[in-house]
Amino acid sequence: MANSFGAIEIGKRSLMAHTQQITTAGHNISNADTEGYTRQRVQVRSFDPLYRPDLTRAETPGQIGQGTDIESINRLRDELLDQRIVAQTNQETYWSTREKYYTMIEQIYNEPDEISIRTNMDKFWQSWQELSVYPESKAARQAVVTRADSLTESIQQRYKSLSGVGTLINGDIEATVKQVNDLADQIAEINREIIKSQAMDDNPNDLMDRRDLLIEKLSGLVNITTDQRDADEFMIHLDGHILVQGGVSRNLENRPETDSNGYSTVIWADTQDTAYISGGTLGALIELRDVDIRNEIQSLNTMTMNFADLVNDVHRNGVGANNVSGLDFFTQKPFVTDINGNFDRNGDGVNDHSYVFRFTGTNTLNPQEKVGLEGVMTFSGKNGNITVPYHPTDTIEEVVARINDSDGEVKAYLDRENHLVLKATTANSQANPDFVIRHVEDSGMFLTGYTGILNGSGEQGAYDFARADAVNALAAGFAVAPVLNPSGYISVNESIRSDVLSVAASFPDSHGKVLPGDGRAAVEIASIRNTSVMIGKDRTFDDYFANSVTNVGLKGEQAEMNMLSQNAIMNDLRGMRDAISGVNIDEELADIIKFQHGYNAAAKFVTVIDSMLDTVINRLGV
Repeated sequence: MANSFGAIEIGKRSLMAHTQQITTAGHNISNADTEGYTRQRVQVRSFDPLYRPDLTRAETPGQIGQGTDIESINRLRDELLDQRIVAQTNQETYWSTREKYYTMIEQIYNEPDEISIRTNMDKFWQSWQELSVYPESKAARQAVVTRADSLTESIQQRYKSLSGVGTLINGDIEATVKQVNDLADQIAEINREIIKSQAMDDNPNDLMDRRDLLIEKLSGLVNITTDQRDADEFMIHLDGHILVQGGVSRNLENRPETDSNGYSTVIWADTQDTAYISGGTLGALIELRDVDIRNEIQSLNTMTMNFADLVNDVHRNGVGANNVSGLDFFTQKPFVTDINGNFDRNGDGVNDHSYVFRFTGTNTLNPQEKVGLEGVMTFSGKNGNITVPYHPTDTIEEVVARINDSDGEVKAYLDRENHLVLKATTANSQANPDFVIRHVEDSGMFLTGYTGILNGSGEQGAYDFARADAVNALAAGFAVAPVLNPSGYISVNESIRSDVLSVAASFPDSHGKVLPGDGRAAVEIASIRNTSVMIGKDRTFDDYFANSVTNVGLKGEQAEMNMLSQNAIMNDLRGMRDAISGVNIDEELADIIKFQHGYNAAAKFVTVIDSMLDTVINRLGV
């Protein structure tokens, strides 16, 4: 007959299986509120039967069963759903970060009417109109200076506010990089522990829960993908680059930059290459700082630089009530002290570049006159040089408009004496300086003998800033580039503030005298308000104010709408995951009751077998 004690072994295995099931259910209940925990289930199967029963059962079909066995303890997890959540989380945090900071940016532009740049600039133009009516009035001049002070203070305040947001974002970037490094290191450490556990044929469920939680947190910071094809080398990629490979992690670093407002660049610590991050909180922060805030500050700088330059151009040629002339109304700080704009860019002690902001042609032009020339002009652009053709039938106005409508970082207009003026804009690339003309070339004669900008045609006569004394290629007058961020330091000339009679309202006549009641200079300055002055892409100052507020409002609205959309998507995905992996207290309690009944039944079975064996051993034959 079969072993009489086999039934005891069957009962023991049943007791052990039900004990483990009850313990696992208790583990689930105790971790019901643990972040990232996945409920676990004991997988049981029938124990391997006796494949060669004894001879007394040779004619009996079937095998002798040996009870139950614990096969494994598994997590209830949907890997495809987890991958979708990891892939989607970075979009949720990306738009959430943009929405938070655009709320701050919108508050900067939502200034009270009485202190806004727009209101103060309107009052500034009005003061010049009043001065044109009363050119001998000291009170009118005082109004011009006072309103100019209010305007410059409001411009400086907006710059400080935008710069403050940029500094705040830069601090968040540095902190977020540390978080990414910390999470990557933790995941690599857990990977090493998981590999050790799996080498002993264990299921390290709790370790895998911790790793999944860290991965989800990491996916909120940066755009990552996971690769689990090799169990021994679980990998995480960051925008195509390996971040974690098994038990090894790579780190990011913040490298301070001297020519980028003190901001830092995120690089790979091992290769020192720039890290390009497209999503998550870190990607949003980098884009906000290097694109959004930079564009807003550049736009404000462009408006400020053009505004001050145009007012100074007129005021410099005017005469004040004290017969003083040649004064700039607004203070401009040159980037370099060298009169030719020479600058040592690489820091080796030798001037190697020329930083020039404006060219002013020597020849007087008729805007309606046809140029009668054929050629192609070349200017520095956002991504390399761009070309602008001109034809014999084009008028001066049409050529100027074609330059301004191009993608070049040089803008053109005719000044009050109808001389062609070329001005640098802010640079699209952070590697290029703002308000610096980098390249001007003409294959024909338009920029040479016709307008008086260049001395020669073709490549040999081109102006290129990547050499010292590049102004030797110019026939035009020029002005060196300003110090970085003119909106942060624009102010009224101290000579004018100390003596308001220096405010120029008149132009001298052909004999160099000022006629009584002459307010032509004041009229010309007031007319700048609605003149096409090409402030970057905006043609007038009013265009700038309208577009700047609209742009910020639309981007803020876009961020809010996308954030709400991503929140809805993630709520659905997390709800599906909770339904699969989350702990339901009622379900676990029901399972415990079921397993307890099973345990009681197994215990009763062992008691019965024990009683039977007692009968056989102690009572048989009595």
